[in-house]
Amino acid sequence: MALPRVCLWAVWVLRVALATVYFQEEFIDGERWRNRWVQSTNNSQFGHFRLSSGKFYGHKEKDKGLQTTQNGRFYAISARFKPFSSKGKTLIIQYTVKHEQLMDCGGGYVKVFPADVDQKNLNGKSQYYIMFGPDICGFDIKKVHVILHFKNQYHSNKKSIRCKVDGFTHLYTLVLRPDLTYEVKIDGQGIESGSIEYDWNLTSLQKMETSSAESKDWDQAEGDIFQDQGKHFLDASANKSSDWNRTELDRQGQASMLQKPPNQGGLKPEGINKHIWLHRKMKNTNYLTEYDLSEFENIGAIGLELWQVRSGTIFDNFLITDDEEYAENFGRATWGETKGPEREMHAIQAKEEIKKAREEVEELLRGKSYRPESNFRRFHRRGEL
Repeated sequence: MALPRVCLWAVWVLRVALATVYFQEEFIDGERWRNRWVQSTNNSQFGHFRLSSGKFYGHKEKDKGLQTTQNGRFYAISARFKPFSSKGKTLIIQYTVKHEQLMDCGGGYVKVFPADVDQKNLNGKSQYYIMFGPDICGFDIKKVHVILHFKNQYHSNKKSIRCKVDGFTHLYTLVLRPDLTYEVKIDGQGIESGSIEYDWNLTSLQKMETSSAESKDWDQAEGDIFQDQGKHFLDASANKSSDWNRTELDRQGQASMLQKPPNQGGLKPEGINKHIWLHRKMKNTNYLTEYDLSEFENIGAIGLELWQVRSGTIFDNFLITDDEEYAENFGRATWGETKGPEREMHAIQAKEEIKKAREEVEELLRGKSYRPESNFRRFHRRGEL
């Protein structure tokens, strides 16, 4: 039985070795996180972060993360890493977030930035590649944002993805694959997936690009056809330059050829050069290769740029990698290990709070039962008034 265990261990080690981890942050080295994360100074009113595991947790040290500390503030902080391109690779963004203050209005999402982002001046206008995570405000907004930057515009996923609204830690995972499929997971469970092209309403961009390309191709194709026809006509005329005594029928036929080109009234594949038609069809199918919606060339930073009415949210266990299995195992080794104890601690605290509240009510009731009578009631009873 020992051999299979050794083999499984060897497979896992090999898997970890093959995975590319671009960024990983667990805040397990105390205050050294301040050397890696840069607080924006763009606005003096930006809120500040501290390292905390919160009021309840699964492990006091492992559950420490960046916690917002001031109500009614914008927050902007980021960490840089070695730039990379996601071209031809799977891109996975994962982290945990806990709204222990029971968020009423505010963001819990992360942003992935180009390598040249100005960290000191990070703000709401800073360009980003991807925005992902929960956003809560009132009864209407309880969603997971998935916003991609494409062709100098931001595009949101058109599907409504509901986020978690309780006070516990949750694991959020976004997977963008090179085949233009995606998946959103919460707590390791897939809750939404599909096509990047269609679920971000980018088919209109495809049509626009295709239409533009087709128009250009058709103009060129038609120009080539007319040029060939004109050359053919001029060559024929040159050969018969001495013969001006053609019949009226010949002249009408030639005029008819000039006035009514072959593509009038609609052009069909069999009516034009076959190679031009095939090139047009190949141009259409090449669209997603030319403008790959899941590719970002210069990823170099991750950050939090958000607003919160009530502070207290904790962000932890950040991961950017190209390996889905590694992300799953990392999630199990972090959030998976502490989620149970966290809920147990919360349950114990809740029981203690209920017990304390009950004792306070009983004490209040006892105080009302044994309070001294007022002078008015004593005098009234004795007939002294």
